[in-house]
Amino acid sequence: MEYHILVCEDEKEIADAIEIYLKNQGYVVHKAANGKEGMEIIEREVIHLAIIDIMMPVMDGIQLVMKLREHYDFPVIILSAKSEDIDKITGLNIGADDYVTKPFVPMELLARVASQLRRYQKYLNVVDSKKEDGTRYVVGGLELNLDTKELFVDGTPVKVTPIEFRILELLMHYPGKVFSADSIYENVWKESAINTETVMVHIRNLREKIEINPKNPRYLKVVWGVGYKIEKQ
Repeated sequence: MEYHILVCEDEKEIADAIEIYLKNQGYVVHKAANGKEGMEIIEREVIHLAIIDIMMPVMDGIQLVMKLREHYDFPVIILSAKSEDIDKITGLNIGADDYVTKPFVPMELLARVASQLRRYQKYLNVVDSKKEDGTRYVVGGLELNLDTKELFVDGTPVKVTPIEFRILELLMHYPGKVFSADSIYENVWKESAINTETVMVHIRNLREKIEINPKNPRYLKVVWGVGYKIEKQ
């Protein structure tokens, strides 16, 4: 499959370098110098992954991720300077799947791109053989449709990112079972746990979407010192 990747970066030298690395791996690259140009490309082309810088003119990376997540679920990798930790967390909260810190090692960026594309392809094409009722998991007012990749909370559709969907899929498949952050990372990301902070951010984001009161959750519970679970209803 020929993957199309958007590189949204206002520093031309960085954008050009990323383009060279990606093209050497066989990817088709589309470049934008700001979020507005990036959104125009997304609406015009079939994009499979986006690499988005935080600090850009016209429309910054945070605004772009928020806008594209209204309609698109392809993976997003945030580029963030070391001094912008809050922006990395914000990016993950609003729908980014991963982040790479500047200055970055090219091979690490390529590895993360390849990893995200593998997961996205599985998300699109693989049907889990353990599906409940063949198509869905239901816990209380939560319903996860594994065929349409939709989440409903008390009958109302709720938009989640691919990573959030896979976390819910894991937890809802085993209601009541506690998963450590490491275990969630390894099951969802399909690699050794290296960044459990990412898991915590996605869990927090999920709570905001599925709980009436995120500070007193009904479904997504923390077992302190152990991990997370979907409470049996």
